[in-house]
Amino acid sequence: MKQLATLIISLFIASGVLAGTPVTVVFNVEPPMSCQNCENKIKSNIRFEKGVKKIETSLQDQTVAITYDPAKNTSEKLSDALKKIGYQATATKAYGKCNAEKGNCCNESGNKNGHACSGKKSCSKQHGCEK
Repeated sequence: MKQLATLIISLFIASGVLAGTPVTVVFNVEPPMSCQNCENKIKSNIRFEKGVKKIETSLQDQTVAITYDPAKNTSEKLSDALKKIGYQATATKAYGKCNAEKGNCCNESGNKNGHACSGKKSCSKQHGCEK
């Protein structure tokens, strides 16, 4: 019985370790968010999407930044979720260990191992990324 309990605990720990490195994607939204209620509508609906870890909105910049587990969701599915609540969403930036969806090698400073982030960079070990 003790071994079974140890095995179960080990599996929970391993599943946390093996989970995907969170990726953050920043969307521009249309129509423009005009008030706190708009931000709350987005946050209260998107938080239920699979793998979503964090949502930040900016009325000033008209952006929504969503941090999610890439093993459980994609930026395209998140864009579709925003569309369902009335917002057209265009991904403008992506940050993470390796964002294979966009082919970018990004971190929050906009580069990975000295390589600039752009949609044309390939996601490979050559650029310091790991899938």
